[in-house]
Amino acid sequence: MTKKELIWREILFQAIEKKKWEFTQKELAEKFGFSLSTIFNALKIPRLSGAIKVTGRNFSVIDAEKFLYIWATQRNLQKEIIYATNISEDMGKIEGRMPDGIIFGGYSAYIARYKDAPADYSKVYIYAEPEKLAEIKKRFPPEKGEANLFVLKSDPQLEKFGKITPDIQLFADFWNMGDWYAKDFLNALKNKLFS
Repeated sequence: MTKKELIWREILFQAIEKKKWEFTQKELAEKFGFSLSTIFNALKIPRLSGAIKVTGRNFSVIDAEKFLYIWATQRNLQKEIIYATNISEDMGKIEGRMPDGIIFGGYSAYIARYKDAPADYSKVYIYAEPEKLAEIKKRFPPEKGEANLFVLKSDPQLEKFGKITPDIQLFADFWNMGDWYAKDFLNALKNKLFS
């Protein structure tokens, strides 16, 4: 994930899930160890679109939904995939065989959090650090056929959210999935976030 996306995820998580609407560029720079110019540059697109309002060193989220759509349209989920394979097992069995230290994403994360499925699904997405890849490949060796297990590269900040991807990242990820059922999950999640 790019530095810009890490910053956007943090702002959106705080705004949508924690109801914190005001920030300083300095606090974000210190939190991530980024320069103030990196923070400033990350705020350009949301500022120009009217999703945030910047005043001096402070800024506030004015339209969190618009900001989330900005992230969703800029996200490149395919670029994050570090391993994909075909596993001829039920999705629940695949999820149950995951090693410790992975973070569930996509459909698995939605179901784990909300205990319901807006549609049937046939793909499992997880986030993992590259050093976990050997263990994942041992449990799920490369197989021919259409991939239904996708391992996405985790980032150091993601684990602070627990074993399930935060809703705002799920939204951006669903937006970028081409499965017919991704739209059902996206709409269900949107209702939970903004109703």
